[in-house]
Amino acid sequence: MTERYGIILVNLGSPSAPTPKALRKYLAQFLSDRRVIELHPMLWRPILHGVILRTRPAKSAKAYQKIWRRDAQGNFISDAPLIEISRAQAAKLQNALPQNIYVEPAMRYGQPSIKHALDALEAKGCKKIGVLPMYPQYAGATVATVYDELSRVISKRANVPSIRFLRDYHDNPKYISAVCHSFRQHLTGLDWKPDHILFSFHGLPISNIEKGDTYAEECRKSYELMCTELSDVKIDKQITFQSRFGPKEWLKPYTLDTLKQLAARKKHKVLVITPGFSTDSLETLEELSIHAKKEFIDAGGEELSLVPCLNAQDVHIDALTHLTKQHLLSGWQKTENTEEKIRVIFHTNSQSSL
Repeated sequence: MTERYGIILVNLGSPSAPTPKALRKYLAQFLSDRRVIELHPMLWRPILHGVILRTRPAKSAKAYQKIWRRDAQGNFISDAPLIEISRAQAAKLQNALPQNIYVEPAMRYGQPSIKHALDALEAKGCKKIGVLPMYPQYAGATVATVYDELSRVISKRANVPSIRFLRDYHDNPKYISAVCHSFRQHLTGLDWKPDHILFSFHGLPISNIEKGDTYAEECRKSYELMCTELSDVKIDKQITFQSRFGPKEWLKPYTLDTLKQLAARKKHKVLVITPGFSTDSLETLEELSIHAKKEFIDAGGEELSLVPCLNAQDVHIDALTHLTKQHLLSGWQKTENTEEKIRVIFHTNSQSSL
């Protein structure tokens, strides 16, 4: 009987609805993670529950309402854009892989949870499971916390499945080519020529880097590889970092500050691409496409366009298929092939000796 494998695509997550109540629950889980907020809980909890969860949910709910898709009757659909796209990614990857490999989407925070994905795969008979965090560049606040939660969930089980975990794919040629292909398609579709191109990655506190996190190094490596592949595009390019939160100093230059500076320097037409985001979410659809664009225009800019994330594009599914086969399935399948050859040889030798 053919063995069954499971693949879990893990992303950050989203609230269950664009409402203050749903945001409060989601943010409470997200901001309680010690890898996200490293401040000691004795100091952080009074701030989180006494200030942030009293004020931020309503503000965040308004931002989500701007990007949350509605049905024909004008009601918000059940899934946030990130969840909706993640389900599409999992479905298309499922179709691209052999029939004995099952794919489930999962979120580190919110639903569908990592536990839900593991349960679903085990119910299908999958005893070997590969985990692919949808973050090309490693960071403790993203990839490592997926590993933490996976370990926590598995620790509750009596029967633990075999697990393979992909740490990063920041320099994988298929990923680099997929991003550059998407960029070229978008650039060709514009009816204006950009003065400047920003490669905007999610930010991270400098203190995390000082402790040994390799995130900044991997972002810059991805950027360099993409610039090399796009060397024929003779437009100034620059790496920036977005989504700063809290009073700490984060990786610079900041995306929003850079956009304002570009407008002041008469760089009026800017194209932004977000190679660190595998799926469009609040950070791309609202923070950049709406908020940052308005700030740029108000500062004197004329045009700002955001290249969509790879999402469920065929070129992305092709890259994910390659990553899955190369890093999560190849060892298992080689082992099985070897075991099968041994069984065949043994069976043949047994027959010849009779």
